[in-house]
Amino acid sequence: MIQVDAVLPIVIQFSNNGVNWQFHRYENRGAPAFVYLSNMKKQFCYLVCFFITFHCTAQIDDSLFAKQALAENQTRLYQNLVSNSIQKNLSQPLTGDNEEDWQSAFYAMELINYRTPWTEAKISQAIDSIGRRSPAFQYALVELMYTWQDTTYAKSIHQLLLQTKNNKIFAICAEYLLLCKISPDRILEIAQIVKNKIGAVLEKSDHAILTSLLVRLKSSLPGFEPAETNLQPLFDSAYLAGHVVFYSIQRKNRNYPGLALVKDKKGKFVTDESGDLFSVPQLARSVSNLPGYLTNGNTPQGLYRMDGLGVSKSSFIGPTENIQLSLPNETSRLHFTRGDPNIDTTTDFFWYTDLLPEKLQNYQPLAESFQAGMAGRTEIIAHGSTVDPAFYKNQLFYPFVPTQGCLTSKEVWSKLTGKRIQSDQQQLINAVKKAGGADGYCMVIEIDDQQRPVTVADILPFLKQ
Repeated sequence: MIQVDAVLPIVIQFSNNGVNWQFHRYENRGAPAFVYLSNMKKQFCYLVCFFITFHCTAQIDDSLFAKQALAENQTRLYQNLVSNSIQKNLSQPLTGDNEEDWQSAFYAMELINYRTPWTEAKISQAIDSIGRRSPAFQYALVELMYTWQDTTYAKSIHQLLLQTKNNKIFAICAEYLLLCKISPDRILEIAQIVKNKIGAVLEKSDHAILTSLLVRLKSSLPGFEPAETNLQPLFDSAYLAGHVVFYSIQRKNRNYPGLALVKDKKGKFVTDESGDLFSVPQLARSVSNLPGYLTNGNTPQGLYRMDGLGVSKSSFIGPTENIQLSLPNETSRLHFTRGDPNIDTTTDFFWYTDLLPEKLQNYQPLAESFQAGMAGRTEIIAHGSTVDPAFYKNQLFYPFVPTQGCLTSKEVWSKLTGKRIQSDQQQLINAVKKAGGADGYCMVIEIDDQQRPVTVADILPFLKQ
């Protein structure tokens, strides 16, 4: 049987100016989707976590060029995805032999936010046989419905939840049912099944998935009130002193962009040319808007290791430098802690909490990155993008572009020349370099559930204390 966490290539093919292109989407132990663009001889890594934010001031290097940003190339990409990846693949009768073609169509529909009565009819057809399909197909189909916020199929997905032996499929089915606003009794029923499963699982990845799901179920019950927590210790000058710290401050509702700011090794926050606190907007939302412990979900809260700068070969991410990040459990504990002698890396979890302020070591949201890394998520970085936000013009987060789990900052590229016009990502890179370089940590944290973007005014109270 094919496992969801196996490496599964999903191929999207089309021709562009006489060149044959293929998108290869790879799922690897819960990692964000990867896509490789190959034009016969070359392959470009395209993290489908490609997406954007808002606002820009910057000294721009106008020598940077992104061919994919040209208007004619964006139009060709869209047309080929619609004609070949979606319409052609979904026109085939669904069989066990062509499930991957249908999965390619699902991912293409997510990518360009494509939905028509015809595709909805095809989805309904796929749902009718979902119980007989491979786990990879099941996950892709439920993910698409979650992305669309389509709550039509609660009965079918509940049946799949009860019959599946795959804990990852169980979890995404449960998340879909939460989206459907199921009754408290049903939530308690699912929670009891999860508790029974936790006692039986041996794989650490399955344990992390089920444990994260149980937290989500409990927090969805009526009357649940999260404990009030003072997050100010995260911003103390003494916290992670000696390391550069890059913060991504978010709302619980990831449809609203957050803010990125940077603290230097001496514990001082980087300022701009006018002496004000440096910040740039940053999005931490995935296309699917699934929770962060699941494949292609939002950027999990918690601590990441900052591992230097890189330049992607992907024409979709673009040539602006990105910040390399590692989740806990994605690399060795020794690497993550940089060999800090005060941290006992032999413990299963406390080695991670030792990196948190003492008053917040039991604050569950800060464990999300740990659990996501244990569940198998990898390759979450902070980058810019050349993608046209017009794909998402009817979405609440427009003109930002969502990811498959990465942190992204807005860039504007000329559709006429392909050159970079504006770049929040470059501003962030400059701030990190000013602070001492990309060797340190990244902290992703939600401060509240206000239904608006994060502003500097929201952050200043944490810094004044």
